[in-house]
Amino acid sequence: MTREPAFYLRLLRTELAAFRTTLDGDLDAPVTHCAPWTLRDLAGHLGSGNLWVVTATAEGRGDHHPPAPEGDAALRAWYEESAAALLAALDTDPATPAWTFRAPHTVGFWQRRRAQETLIHRWDAQHALGAAQPPGAEPAADGIAEVFEVMAPRMIDRGLAPVPERAVRLVADDLGREWTYGPGEPVATLTGPAGQLLLLLWGRAADSAPGLEWSGDRAAGRRVLAGPLTP
Repeated sequence: MTREPAFYLRLLRTELAAFRTTLDGDLDAPVTHCAPWTLRDLAGHLGSGNLWVVTATAEGRGDHHPPAPEGDAALRAWYEESAAALLAALDTDPATPAWTFRAPHTVGFWQRRRAQETLIHRWDAQHALGAAQPPGAEPAADGIAEVFEVMAPRMIDRGLAPVPERAVRLVADDLGREWTYGPGEPVATLTGPAGQLLLLLWGRAADSAPGLEWSGDRAAGRRVLAGPLTP
């Protein structure tokens, strides 16, 4: 289930700006969860991804991966330009056809995907600088749903993760919402703030992180979430 376009565009705008702020920090800082990348490498990845999606929506193709420019000042300016181009490209009817790597093949797919991608990498960048701010509860809830609806099935289709044999339930206790991944009745439940649950699914937090609590068959639940569910 997706949200209204305004939700994603607002989130994307906020996260793109927050990521840009980190580029005033140490660009040689290592990005723990994207090793061996530095913050400079992460900026190149995100900026290139922005322009990849601009081409995917404007030209209906997914083969454009422009490299980042040399030099830190040029990198910062290029990232800003890529962010502006992405926001302009996605500020349209979500039903507009576009190239995507998974259905639906519309701009709406990218509105959600880029908002969530930028949120995770904003956290990565802030974490690299020692000042990570957790995802907001509502954006995180949408991100959890996107993992189960889009990213995990894609990992299975690509042969990078097994089809789950059992089910696990995630409960966001700050929102009173829950999700079940896998077939049948859940063998275990993991409860905690939505932001922590999202970071867990993206490999940015352990299931023993503060605020997370298991009930049921913890070992079986861990095996389901081991996936990997995300790239």
